[in-house]
Amino acid sequence: MKVDIQEKICLNELLQDAKAVAITGHVRPDGDCVGACLGLKNALEHLFPSLKAEVFLEPIPERFLFLKGASSIHTEPSDQAFDVVFALDCNVASRLGRHAGLLENAKKTVCIDHHISNGPFTDLDYIESEASSASELVCLLIGTGNLPFASCEALYMGIAHDTGIFQYSCTSSRTMRIAGELMDQGIDYPHIVAKTYYEKTYYQKQIMGRALLESVRMLDGKVIFSAIRRKEMDFFCVEPADLDGIVSELRSVEGVEVAIFLYETAPSQFKVSLRSAGRVNVNAVASRFGGGGHKLASGCEMQGSVHDVINNLTEWIAVQL
Repeated sequence: MKVDIQEKICLNELLQDAKAVAITGHVRPDGDCVGACLGLKNALEHLFPSLKAEVFLEPIPERFLFLKGASSIHTEPSDQAFDVVFALDCNVASRLGRHAGLLENAKKTVCIDHHISNGPFTDLDYIESEASSASELVCLLIGTGNLPFASCEALYMGIAHDTGIFQYSCTSSRTMRIAGELMDQGIDYPHIVAKTYYEKTYYQKQIMGRALLESVRMLDGKVIFSAIRRKEMDFFCVEPADLDGIVSELRSVEGVEVAIFLYETAPSQFKVSLRSAGRVNVNAVASRFGGGGHKLASGCEMQGSVHDVINNLTEWIAVQL
């Protein structure tokens, strides 16, 4: 069942008899995933004092630990049967990774997501592909006037991250209004943006420099790609979360229509990120390889050599160009 924005989930009805709620999100949680999950947790516990909401995610980046509730996130799977399980910022159950089992044991399940490639996998689906982020949808679901301060911080961070600090095309006037309403609650938004989005460690800067230095342009300069292997990640002492922002830097090169960034997750296995300037629907490309996301930002996982991966991707990118 899909729930339109005009027919929002009634939380009072959904949580009427609930005592224990679980909130989870996709593997390798980013700013929107973490912000949406913690924003929802703090809001539910504020609005329903007798309710216990627990968040289940893979380990989150250290820069997000200032958010209320971050230190209590569960990283190990649970076989507890929760009354309601919320799956946030996730388009398929498999993307929940080790926490997908929460859905199987739950009495009710709800998906809150903004990916165009979302396939229904819960009892209730609150999906709007035009929304900037899952955090924006949480704000719409609950109402900014009902949010506690801690939720405002988390949800502002989530919106800021998935909009590229309000510069991506997914940013609408509604997005800006919601962000403004969160700012009006007195959050330190300059600090949130600086600390969680712009600030990088020395090693993060080094690995980004390596990726940019070794990037390659193809198809008359309209496509650019770079690849980082596991041995390079080990050398620079970085993890996947430290690679955030590289694909966007590649996309910002003059004349580039599509940027491809891949990093090795296991021998001959790569996580691929795709970004488009507008002419190419990268969701259509990623979907051919079992991935998905948005028209201008998508991803997938692929096997083979870097040469194999790039050749397979550019075959379908070239068709659109």
